[in-house]
Amino acid sequence: MSRQSSNREVEIKLAVPDASTGERILLEAGFQVSRPRVFEANTVFDTPDGRLRAAATLLRIREVDGRGLLTYKGPAAPGRHKDREELETGFAEPAAMGAILERLGFTPAFRYEKYRTEYSDGTGTATLDETPIGVWLELEGAPEWIDRTAAALGFGEADYITASYVRLHQEHCHRAGLPRCDMVFPERSV
Repeated sequence: MSRQSSNREVEIKLAVPDASTGERILLEAGFQVSRPRVFEANTVFDTPDGRLRAAATLLRIREVDGRGLLTYKGPAAPGRHKDREELETGFAEPAAMGAILERLGFTPAFRYEKYRTEYSDGTGTATLDETPIGVWLELEGAPEWIDRTAAALGFGEADYITASYVRLHQEHCHRAGLPRCDMVFPERSV
């Protein structure tokens, strides 16, 4: 992934009507698939009293094809792009890592699923995320690249979304009058 430095994540989300529209606009803009569509299962961990959420930090296990990725994300700096520290490391056994985190006092706080396809233009990364509550393009790279690319894709700064999938799901549930729950597909299809 493109980052300003090895431990910074700078990104925005852009809402698109559906996956085929997202794919079409990326390909028309010259992006190439750099990682084919995969299913991701994510579990966000927190302390029982919600200390990580209160500090605007995130601890997550992502599982893809039986392998895991442990991620820490720090608080986002104010601005039109989400810009924050991100530390990640891969591992072979997601269930074992989850058990380790639980032994250390963390508990699963939220689960979310998505299908993700990664694209590149050689400078930055665009991902097409299909979730149970909608489809988004994420642009990740230098702020200038993000702004230039968003404009080339037909989006303006007013379209930028910096909310996490956790926040987007909470907002979705609130608007729909639904109780808080995980953001998972009712029945996963390939």
